[in-house]
Amino acid sequence: MWIYEKKLQYPVKIKNPNPALASVIVSQLGGPDGELGAATRYLNQRFSMPKGKVMGILTDIGSEELAHMEMIGAILYQLTRNIDPEDIVGTPFAGYFVDHTTGVYPSSAAGVPFDNKYTGVKGDALADLNEDLAAEQKARVTYDNILRMVDDPDVRDPIKFLREREIVHYQRFGDALRLTMDELDCKNIYAFNPSFDK
Repeated sequence: MWIYEKKLQYPVKIKNPNPALASVIVSQLGGPDGELGAATRYLNQRFSMPKGKVMGILTDIGSEELAHMEMIGAILYQLTRNIDPEDIVGTPFAGYFVDHTTGVYPSSAAGVPFDNKYTGVKGDALADLNEDLAAEQKARVTYDNILRMVDDPDVRDPIKFLREREIVHYQRFGDALRLTMDELDCKNIYAFNPSFDK
């Protein structure tokens, strides 16, 4: 199903380690609106989509979210490589370091490990696609917040790329929702449903 290219979707080449910044960016790996949750959500939701084209959109975006996880992992690794433990004492990264050293571990910026509760799957196309639209906007806002705190262009550039992709995903989910709504039937209670509304 997938062809893996052994390169990042967008290059990550960070020259200056910054563990404090890594402690914030980690949220886009395993936080409530991060890439791991998005990939899992979309790749599981696709099975209950009523149209092959909509299923394809979820497969495409879910696969791309895996590539985004890889980019965030590269950012985290590069921000924390070759750091001296003395340099992180008293920083927000210290707690993470105690538990994971500099390993890339999915958690939120608050230190909460990834939880599958972030992967909303309802099995109803309209509910799931509206969840996806909201998820992409929440991820964009998280990237906006990260960009407000980052001045290093080596970090800003890949984060800006990821933010742009959230906007594209939002647009594609809008297309998927329109395709789905064009074919509403009595199995869907979005509008009048004779099975429920007698």
